Amino acid sequence: MNIIPAIDLIGGKAVRLVKGDYDKVTVYNDDPVAVAKEFELAGAKYLHVVDLDGAKDGTCANFDTIKRITENTSLSVEVGGGIRTLDRVKSYIDIGVDRVIIGTAAVTDPEFLSAAVNAYGEKIVVGVDIKDGYVAIKGWLETSALSCFDFCQKLEELGVKTIICTDISKDGMMSGTNRDLYRELYDNFEMNIIASGGVSSEEDIVVLANMDIFGAIVGKALYTGALELSKCITLANIMEEI
Repeated sequence: MNIIPAIDLIGGKAVRLVKGDYDKVTVYNDDPVAVAKEFELAGAKYLHVVDLDGAKDGTCANFDTIKRITENTSLSVEVGGGIRTLDRVKSYIDIGVDRVIIGTAAVTDPEFLSAAVNAYGEKIVVGVDIKDGYVAIKGWLETSALSCFDFCQKLEELGVKTIICTDISKDGMMSGTNRDLYRELYDNFEMNIIASGGVSSEEDIVVLANMDIFGAIVGKALYTGALELSKCITLANIMEEI
């Protein structure tokens, strides 16, 4: 299992929200590029970046910051937040982003998602953000009428190869991740599953690694010191060898 550290961006700064609440923002670092370099030095191969400004209003306010991350590290970067056109997808891939995460538009514009998958294949990842069993959109500010599993079934039929599933109720709470959800997803779908939201202990890492899912995104626990990235990576590697 891959350990994927996260950087959330607002106004070019590395921040974290609690349960996606834009009124509960903590700024952790004014220099996200420096944070990405620290993750790389700790042994990370992947980086998860979310443009929270883009997720909220569809702008591309943090594009230059993301470009500097791809230019100054060798990390495999995946980016999400406000990606709703093929031009936006292409612009990210052109600056070295390896995988583009489509969230809201995967729900509201399935034709766009289909076109993106047809054009870019496995470079397209879908963010499946869950609130009370239903898919949330627009920076988690709205909840759609789609259930998690019905939506995932549609994604698999469309040819999506990887999903990032976040239980919003767990995000930023440091209370553990929704292990049952990821086990059910792994058992029912052939797509790569990336767990996100609430991964906050070494026990979470062990349990998720035992499921043999593709990856686990770790965010707030790294910034607060609850988890050490290098130890998480080592632990995941050990579990893979067992």
